[in-house]
Amino acid sequence: MSNLDQTFSNGLLQASVGNSFTAPTTPITCRLDTAVGTNTSNGTELATGGGYTSGTGAPTVTFASASGGSMASNVAVTVTNMPATTINGVELWDSSGSPRRLWWGPLTSPKTTNSGDTFTIASGSLTLAMLPLYLFVRFRTWAWVNNCW
Repeated sequence: MSNLDQTFSNGLLQASVGNSFTAPTTPITCRLDTAVGTNTSNGTELATGGGYTSGTGAPTVTFASASGGSMASNVAVTVTNMPATTINGVELWDSSGSPRRLWWGPLTSPKTTNSGDTFTIASGSLTLAMLPLYLFVRFRTWAWVNNCW
C-alpha cells in the first residue's frame, strides 16, 4: 500500500522542510473497502454488519519500525463473522476527533467472504512504502527580447 491521501501527503511535504504538521492520532484503523478510492477521494467502506464496525470502530493496526523506506504491519488485522461481501481495498485512518485518511490501496486480489467468514490480513502483509522519492526542480527560462523580460 503505497498510496498516500493527497492531504496527508501535503502535510508530510510540509513537515519535511520544517513547516508545521499535525501527526496522526493513534490508534490507526484499517477500514475495509468494497470500492477502492483515489488520492483525493475515499473508497466505499464496508457498512457495519456481522462482525465489522465501520468508521472509528474498524480494526486497528500497528507497524514495525521503518527500514529501507518501508514498514510492515506487526499485527494481523482480523474481522470475525464477516458479512457476505467482496473486499477490494483498505484505507488507513487516524483516530483524531475528525478522523483523517492517511493511506489507501487495493488488495493484491479481491477477497470475497461469505456470511460468518473470518477476514484476515496477516501480520507483515500490510506494507507502507515511500520509495522512490524524487526532488523536482523546475527552472524557468527567461528571454531578453527588445529590452524587456
